[in-house]
Amino acid sequence: MKEFLNSLNYGINTNQINNEFKQILRELIANHIVKEYKNKFYINNGYTFGVLDISSKGIGFLECFDENFKKDLLIENKNLKGANYKDIVAVKLLPLKKKRPSAKVVLVLKRANETSLVVTKKYGEAVLGMNIKTGLSTALKASQKSLKALPLGTILKIENENNNIIEVLGHIDDESVDEKISLALFNKNSEFSDACIKEALANGDSVDASMYENRIDLRNLAFCTIDPVHAKDFDDAIYFDTQKREIYVAIADVSEYVYAYSAIDKEARNRGFSIYFPHIAIPMLPRPLSENICSLKPNLDRLAYCFKITLDHECKVIKEELFEAIINSKRRFNYDEVDEILVKKPDLAELSYLYELFKITSILRKNRLKNAFEFRTEELRMTLDENLSLKSTVFEKDTPSHNLIEDCMLLANKAAAKLIDIGVFRNHLSADSKKIDKLINELLELGIDVKFKPNLPELIRDIQALADELNLRAEVDKLIIKAQKKAEYSSENAGHFGLGFDKYTHFTSPIRRYSDLILHRLLKAKQKKDDKLFNYLLLNIQSTCESLSTLEREADKVAYDFMDRKFARWAAKNIGKKFKALVVQNDGICIAKLDDEIKGADIILYDTRVNLLQSVEVQIIEADIIMAKIYAKITKNLNPLKAKNV
Repeated sequence: MKEFLNSLNYGINTNQINNEFKQILRELIANHIVKEYKNKFYINNGYTFGVLDISSKGIGFLECFDENFKKDLLIENKNLKGANYKDIVAVKLLPLKKKRPSAKVVLVLKRANETSLVVTKKYGEAVLGMNIKTGLSTALKASQKSLKALPLGTILKIENENNNIIEVLGHIDDESVDEKISLALFNKNSEFSDACIKEALANGDSVDASMYENRIDLRNLAFCTIDPVHAKDFDDAIYFDTQKREIYVAIADVSEYVYAYSAIDKEARNRGFSIYFPHIAIPMLPRPLSENICSLKPNLDRLAYCFKITLDHECKVIKEELFEAIINSKRRFNYDEVDEILVKKPDLAELSYLYELFKITSILRKNRLKNAFEFRTEELRMTLDENLSLKSTVFEKDTPSHNLIEDCMLLANKAAAKLIDIGVFRNHLSADSKKIDKLINELLELGIDVKFKPNLPELIRDIQALADELNLRAEVDKLIIKAQKKAEYSSENAGHFGLGFDKYTHFTSPIRRYSDLILHRLLKAKQKKDDKLFNYLLLNIQSTCESLSTLEREADKVAYDFMDRKFARWAAKNIGKKFKALVVQNDGICIAKLDDEIKGADIILYDTRVNLLQSVEVQIIEADIIMAKIYAKITKNLNPLKAKNV
């Protein structure tokens, strides 16, 4: 969209405009924003395009696509013309009366969201809707009589175009409404259409091996799965032949059941990823697939797309084979079980290969980290009680079992990437110099004085060494990750900086990631030498990759928003109480992360001068359940940092 709109500054031919933008062009012409001259279309003087931001006071600011506009354009509330936060709009510049250039919205070209969530509130005698995302109030297209019949605090979904009420989600005092709010805020759906369910059920719930004579039968091999304790969708299973030094990575063969452009495929493409809440998963695929026929459940025949990777005695890969198979997993492990097994070493009979495989993957990991980075990231796990209230939290760290599985999956992902030149790659670019400079300045605040090195891997390792001495490795690693570019999907390879790989993709999770499902289809088409199908699957592939990167971030935001809501409800019950926390942001808004019996909640501090990564005691002053925010003040500084330098 941005590229198309910017091209109107210089003129664009009709044959250069794809179908997606032809309707937008017609609207631009009808509103006299664009004109035609000598078979080219140009934007008229006095107009521009951009993305809209809206302040808490209802004032709009346009981030212009045209780089000639150095500052955001001011748009007063009366000139927003129904446009909402993050909408892409066309605006007309207004005569310069103040120092700041201003404009008015002429046309909403693309809405960031077709719907919004509001909570009913009383303003004077009138009941209005307060937007849960922006905090702005809006008049609803309903009579005051009907609105007053609803209890104040009712959550409504409305159409952004006309403020019509579409759905009543529930009441803010009901803990069960949090899931609905988090999903609706990002336009996610927990239910599947009847067409999707019928398609899924048509596959049955068992695999008849006699129907798959061309597949390699691996049911005699002792595959196992290793997943989180509450997992229901098992994407991957592993087996290691200790004599032949062959690692088998068997992945659920979702593409056998989900065909391109089917009802399920369209829904999976729109979802992009499964979403995981503490109490339930919102799957990318209907549950009859994700939790049954596709899932590599123990002691059941299942279809798999399998890599067999052969290693030499120095643990170097000497052969990679990819084929369609049938497996029968012999056991379903969780991470905790495997961690205990690796310590106590009980007799596992046919699964005893896990001990040797762990040694192999440890060597693989050690070799890999010579050119990559090991970040000690911690994943927050939240437990809810039967009333869906916050019960406990814990930060989960990577353990030997996580590392074992991770390095098996990395082998398969890396092997898959070698097989394509265009398709779906997982790229991670190196950090830019500005972010590195900011990182070094932030570390200086912590007393970590690092000498700049142009060799970024060496610089990062120096930083991590000092963070280890201060016992702040996990926190500093988060700052390092923040300074780097985000990993993204692309149709062309650009390498993976963090992993130290020249070429990388996602192959191992087709039940929960649409990227992997696309890749499976491409690889199968290539193996069958079906160029026509391969090219057909590549239609709009870069646009699909960009969409997947967006959907991935949205899936994460949904999960975080849900946890923020549970934290806010917990905080509301603990107003006035004091807790330990760690300052994680001190530029602009100061934020501390709760680090007490309950961990992980972001707390907005009233204090404006705080040291980064300073341990503090905070007192909870306010909790906004609707906006999912917690406010506190610092009552005491704890454990001052000791300076280090290198």
